[in-house]
Amino acid sequence: MRRWTRIGAAMVGVGVVGAAVVAAGTRRWNRETARAVRRLALPGTAPPDDAPRTYDPGQLAGLPAPVARYFAFALQPGQPLVRRARVEHTGEFLAGAGRWQPFTSVEHLVVRPPGFVWDAAIRAAPLVAVRVRDGYRDGEGSVRAAVAALVPVVDQRGTPEMAEASLQRYLAEAPWVPTALLPGAGVRWTAVDDTVARATLADGDVTASVDFHFGVGGEILRVSAVRWRDVRGTLVATPWVGRSWDYRRLGGMMVPTAGDVEWRPPEGPVPYWRGRLVRAEYEVM
Repeated sequence: MRRWTRIGAAMVGVGVVGAAVVAAGTRRWNRETARAVRRLALPGTAPPDDAPRTYDPGQLAGLPAPVARYFAFALQPGQPLVRRARVEHTGEFLAGAGRWQPFTSVEHLVVRPPGFVWDAAIRAAPLVAVRVRDGYRDGEGSVRAAVAALVPVVDQRGTPEMAEASLQRYLAEAPWVPTALLPGAGVRWTAVDDTVARATLADGDVTASVDFHFGVGGEILRVSAVRWRDVRGTLVATPWVGRSWDYRRLGGMMVPTAGDVEWRPPEGPVPYWRGRLVRAEYEVM
């Protein structure tokens, strides 16, 4: 709530500046996002020369049964392994006072080492958008938000809690890039029960885990974890759930194209994101 109060105050400030100033701020924001995306592709992210370039069912040896069923559902033998992806979404984001606001977003993900940049525009008022850029790279998570790409309202980075939560987010969103969940991408799977398995990923000093819940056909129905949540300026470990559905074959892989996300504190569910995948582009190994 505090964040959206700050946004409301910032919107007043935006109203007194001209369109040319807002346009300049948007161009600067876009340049900063482009630089962050380029950093994801710096030398060293390419796999070793002898690393597999395609999916082979033999890579599933020893995996929990529901995980093996998922890969049989999502991938075909010979599927090229994805190095990086660009995904676009549209939908609604829950703002202050329980208002759902339209958003569009573009996210860039890389697999080895894991990283992402998410750039969203959330409409806060007619002709005014809140720009939000989340990211994870080299063991650091970050989030920045600015009204009209001009007036900063959130600028956080560098804490261990943010790094863990950001790497959890990378894992939870990896179903848009199914080969990123293979053991060869660094993911370690352990069984929880017949339909749930835990994915754990280590990146330097940062380790994150997310539970994946599978359907009878192998599809991922939802993901869950305990993540750090900002509650009035204090980080609180809070249960978190993301659901997905409407799988379609994109880039040769079965990918969910709709979903929603919510926190689950003791007082009850707090949904905040619901959207659909608009486009996905993949760069393979």
